[in-house]
Amino acid sequence: MRQKPGLAIGALAERTGLAVSAIRYYESQGLVSAWRNAGGQRRFERADIRRLSFVMIAQKFDFTIAEIRELLNSLPDGRAPTPADWRRISEQFRAALDQRIAVLETLRDDLDGCIGCGCLSLPKCALYNKGDRAAQKGTGPRYLMGDSSEIDDQG
Repeated sequence: MRQKPGLAIGALAERTGLAVSAIRYYESQGLVSAWRNAGGQRRFERADIRRLSFVMIAQKFDFTIAEIRELLNSLPDGRAPTPADWRRISEQFRAALDQRIAVLETLRDDLDGCIGCGCLSLPKCALYNKGDRAAQKGTGPRYLMGDSSEIDDQG
């Protein structure tokens, strides 16, 4: 049986613009996988060009390697992903981006209010955190983590 030729790591680097060391790192993280030809050289699928392009795009949006791996793991092994496969990934990616955009918009809008106020102290903030209500929801930046900053009847 004749083995398929695949792409050498140098050719993959040239096609993606990535350094060979970056491709080796992404391989070690399970984002792409290679096989060895009869001469022991690492070979990649042509579909790995798109996988690595997706990795570069996702990293520009601050997705972690684990998040990227999770998305890529839903793609099929042993065949090139179809447009439907990529559409499914795109929907998941879009949902995560929408969540990030919402958090950034909240941060931007709330930051404007805090800068205008000048106190920058959530325990003392009568507008966003009267009576330090946020502390009842747990530690950390509660409103940035998705908790509501709506003023309720308990405040």
